[in-house]
Amino acid sequence: MEHLLIAVPFRDPARSRQEISHLTKYLSPGVSARAERLLAASPDPDATVAGLASLEQRQPAAFQRLVNSTAGLKYMVTVFSHSRFLSGELLQHPEWLEQLLSSGSLHRMLSREDYRYRLERFIQGGGAPDPLVLAQFRRQQILRILLRDVLAFSTLPETTEELSNLADIILEIAYQRIAKDLESRHGKPLDVDAAGKIVDCGFAVIALGKLGGAELNYSSDIDLMFIYRGNGQTTGPSPISNKEFYKKVANQLTDLLSIYTAEGLCYRVDLRLRPDGRLGEVCLSLDGTKAYYQKRARDWELQMLIKARVAAGDQQLGREFLDSVEPLIYSTTLDFSAVEVMSATRERINEKMAEKLAAKRGGSIGFDVKLARGGIRDIEFLVQCLQRLHGGRVPWVRHGGTLLALSRLLDKDLLSESEYGRLASAYQFLRNLEHRLQYDEDRQTHTLPVDPHQMTLLARRMPSTIALEPSREGLFRQLNAHLEEVMEIYDRVIHSQKPLYYGPATMSASASRYEAAAIPEYADDAQPLTALTPAPSSNLTRFLDQKAPALAAVLAASGLRRGFRSFEHFLERVFAVPELLNKLNSDPLLAANTIDVFEHSPFFAEQLIRWPEMIEELHQASVDCTAEAAELANAGDLRRFFRREMLRIQSESICLRAPIFETLSRTSALADAVIGAAYRLAVGQTVEQHPPAGPDYQPQDQMMVIALGRLGMREFDLASDADLIFVLPDRESAELSFWTHAAERIVDLITAYTGEGTLFAVDTRLRPNGREGALVQSEESYKEYFASKAEAWEGISYMKARAVAGDAEHSTEFLNKLQEVDWRHYGQSGRSKKDLRQMRIRLEKEQGSSNPLKGGRGGYYDIDFSLMYLRLKSAGIFFKVLNTPQRIDIIEKMGHLDRADAEFLQDAATFYRAVDHGLRLLSGHAEGKLPNSDSQLETLTELVARWTPDRRDTQPLKTELAAIQVRTRELFDRLFG
Repeated sequence: MEHLLIAVPFRDPARSRQEISHLTKYLSPGVSARAERLLAASPDPDATVAGLASLEQRQPAAFQRLVNSTAGLKYMVTVFSHSRFLSGELLQHPEWLEQLLSSGSLHRMLSREDYRYRLERFIQGGGAPDPLVLAQFRRQQILRILLRDVLAFSTLPETTEELSNLADIILEIAYQRIAKDLESRHGKPLDVDAAGKIVDCGFAVIALGKLGGAELNYSSDIDLMFIYRGNGQTTGPSPISNKEFYKKVANQLTDLLSIYTAEGLCYRVDLRLRPDGRLGEVCLSLDGTKAYYQKRARDWELQMLIKARVAAGDQQLGREFLDSVEPLIYSTTLDFSAVEVMSATRERINEKMAEKLAAKRGGSIGFDVKLARGGIRDIEFLVQCLQRLHGGRVPWVRHGGTLLALSRLLDKDLLSESEYGRLASAYQFLRNLEHRLQYDEDRQTHTLPVDPHQMTLLARRMPSTIALEPSREGLFRQLNAHLEEVMEIYDRVIHSQKPLYYGPATMSASASRYEAAAIPEYADDAQPLTALTPAPSSNLTRFLDQKAPALAAVLAASGLRRGFRSFEHFLERVFAVPELLNKLNSDPLLAANTIDVFEHSPFFAEQLIRWPEMIEELHQASVDCTAEAAELANAGDLRRFFRREMLRIQSESICLRAPIFETLSRTSALADAVIGAAYRLAVGQTVEQHPPAGPDYQPQDQMMVIALGRLGMREFDLASDADLIFVLPDRESAELSFWTHAAERIVDLITAYTGEGTLFAVDTRLRPNGREGALVQSEESYKEYFASKAEAWEGISYMKARAVAGDAEHSTEFLNKLQEVDWRHYGQSGRSKKDLRQMRIRLEKEQGSSNPLKGGRGGYYDIDFSLMYLRLKSAGIFFKVLNTPQRIDIIEKMGHLDRADAEFLQDAATFYRAVDHGLRLLSGHAEGKLPNSDSQLETLTELVARWTPDRRDTQPLKTELAAIQVRTRELFDRLFG
C-alpha cells in the first residue's frame, strides 16, 4: 500500500505514511489490493486511513472480521470518508456493521413496522424509554441509511422516507411508554363520544415541516403539534384532567427526545408551529384546534398544513383533524406575497437572507443552500403555492412531499415538462448537498463551508448519479446553474400571482407601478434595501380612499416600509371589524402610533395582527396596574391583562420615546402586579387543595416573595426571566408544607403554557443550595447559609434584591439583615474584589462569543460587576431598591467614582439597555448580539436613537458599541487590576 502516497493526494502525507505502514502489517495481500482500490476512489483518503488505523488499534478482532469481508471493508471506507460523527460511532460499535453484513437489509427500504420491531428489540423492556438508548438507536439506524444513500442503494425520496419512518417510530414508542407510565399513576383519560358513550380519549402527534412531508433530513428539527380528543379526566386514584394528562405527555415526550446524552440528542423538537406559536398551549383539544384554524389562523399557518400528517398516536383522531382543515387550506383567497413574508418570519430567515445578498454567489461566505434565492425553500414554497392555487379544483395535487407534488403538478399540466425537469433536478441536487453537509457532524446546517478543501471534499461526496466535476469549482458551477433556473421559474410563476403596488411618492391610480419582491431581502443585489418602499396595493388604496380616507392619508404620510407587509395583513383583519376601522380612521394619533409599532416592532406587530382590538391600548397612558391586577379572578384574565399592559408600556417606549429606565421601571411594576395577583390566586387555590395544618390558620401575606436580578433592580424587560425566592418567617415554620404548595402554584400560574400564552419565565435557582435546596426556606436557614456556606457570588447577588409580594415590610427587614451578613463577609474583608473579577472573567469565557453585548469583553457585565464591587464598599447603608442609574449616582456621592467615570457609566448603561430593549422589540426575546441584517440593524439604530436623545455620537451603531466596549473594559481594569 506504500505507493498510495504517490497515487493519492493525501493532505498529511507524513501521518498517512505512518498509518498505512501500521495497517499493512494486518492486511493480507488480497485485502491490501481491495483497500488500495477503495482508498484511491475515496473522497477523503486521510480520514479513511486514520479511521481504519484507529479501529485496528481499538477493536483489533472486529477490524479483522470486517476487513476480511469484501462488503465490510467497503462499508468501513464509506463511513470513514463521509461522516466524522458516524466514524466515531463505528469505532465504538463495530458490531453495528457486522450486524448489517449478516442481516442483508441494506438493499431494501425499512417501513415503520420494520423500525418498530427493531426499536422494541433494542430497548429490551417495558419501562419508560431511556433517552440515551433512543439516541443510540437513532445513530445506529442512520449509519445504515447513510450506507444505502452513499452506495446508491436508495433514491433521495427513499432516503428521506426512511429517515421519517425512523422518527415516526421513535415518537410512537416513546409516546406509548410515557402514556402508559402516566396511566399507572393517574388512570386512563376518558372522553364522551357523540352517542354519549364513555370512551378512551385519543392523542395524536401531528408532524409538520420536513417530517410532515416524509422528507426528513439527517439532522432536521422535527416540527410537531399535539392534539387530544376532548375534555374529561382520568380514572385513577389520583385523577387529573385530560388536558393536564396530555400536557404532561407532550412535555415529557419533548424533553425525552431533546435531552443531550453521551450519544447526542435524539431529535431537536420544535413546537413553534402549533396554534399561537410559543404563546400557545403545548397541547390542544380537537375542538380548540379546529376553531383556531377556522377563525384565527394566519395564511402561512394554513399553507404550512399542506405537509401535516399523523406521525404517532391516534391515527383516526389525527385524520379527523386533517380532514377538517383541508378545505381551509385550498379555499383561501391567496395573497402570495403575504404568505411568503409570514413564512419568512416564522422561519426567522430575514437576517440570513440579508447576509446571502451581500455575498457573491460562487464562493460566498456562509452561503445557505436552503435560504438562498433559488434554494430549497424557494422550490418548496413554489410547489405549495401552486398546490393551494389549484388544489381546490384538482385534489390530485394535494400531497405533502415536494417531489411527488411536483410530479402531480406535471400530471395535470400545471407545470410544463421543462419546468418540472429543472425544478426536480435542482431539488434533488440541493437536498443531496444538504444531506452531505448534515451527516458529516450530525449538525443541522445548510451553509457551505468556507475552507476550499472542505468544499472540494463536499464535491467528492456528492452522489455519482449526479454529473458533477468533483472539485470546488465544479460544485459551484452546477450549484449556480440550478439556482438560476429555479429563480427564473420562481419569478415567472410566483411573482405573476402578486398584486401590483403603487410607488411611494403618490398613492394615486396614475402613479407608476412596480412589482414588489416577496420579502425586501429578495431585491436585486444592485438595489439598496432601503429603496424598496412598497405602498398599498391598488385595491387596498381604493378601499382606504373610499372607506377610511383619514387613515389612508396617515398611511401615505407615514413612510411605512419595513412593516408594510405585516400592516397590510393587519388591515385585512381590521376590515372585518368596522368599529376598529372607524377608530383608526377617526383618530389620526392612534393610526400613526399603530403604524409606528408595525414599522419598529415585528413582535408586537404579530400580536396586533392576532388581536387587532388591542390597538386601543396604543393611546392609553400607562397607569398603576396593581389595583386592577388584584381584582383578576383567574389565570386567563391575568394573561390577558399582562399582554394588554405590556403592549401599552412598550408602545409608549416606541411611540412616545419614553426614557429606557422609565420603561424598565414600568415593566417591573407590571411584573410585580402579576406576581402579587398570582400570589393571591395561588393562596386561595392552595387552601382548597392542600389546606393548612392548623385548623385556625389564616393564610394571607405571611410568605415573602423576593425578586433578584433585573426584576430586583426594577430593570425587568420584555421576555426577561424573573429570579424569585420564597422565604417564610420563622414564626410560620409549622406551615412550611402549605406555603411550599402555594409557592409551586405561584410559579405554575406565571409560567404555564395556555391558550392566552405565557407570562414570563421564573427562575428559582438563586435560593440556598440551588436546585437541591427546598423551594421555600425559613429566614433562619437563609441566615445560616449566608453566614457559613454561601459563595461570594451568591451573597453579592442578593445586593440586587427587593420584596415583590407577600409581607413586604418584613421582607425589607430580612434583606437588611442579610445584607449585613454579606457586608461583613465581602465588603469589609476585601474578598469581593478577587471573587468578582474571577467570576466576571469566567462569564466572559463562557458567554462572550455567544452573547457579546452582555458577556463579552467590555459588555454590560463589566459595568454590573464594577458597580457591585463599588457598592460593597458602602454596603453598610441599606437601600430598598436601586436601579443602575441610582447605583451610579449613590456610588459617586460616596466618593468611589469620579464625575467623568460616573457620567460615562450612565451613558454606557443607558446605551446597553437601549440596545437590549430594541432587540427584544424586534424579536420578542433576548438577543446577545447586534443583528447582521441591514434592515434589522436600521430599525434598531432608529429605536436606540429615540431612547438616547443626548448622544452626540453619530457613528454607526456597531462602531459606537465597539468604542463603548473598549472604554468600559478600561474602567473595569482600573478597578480590578
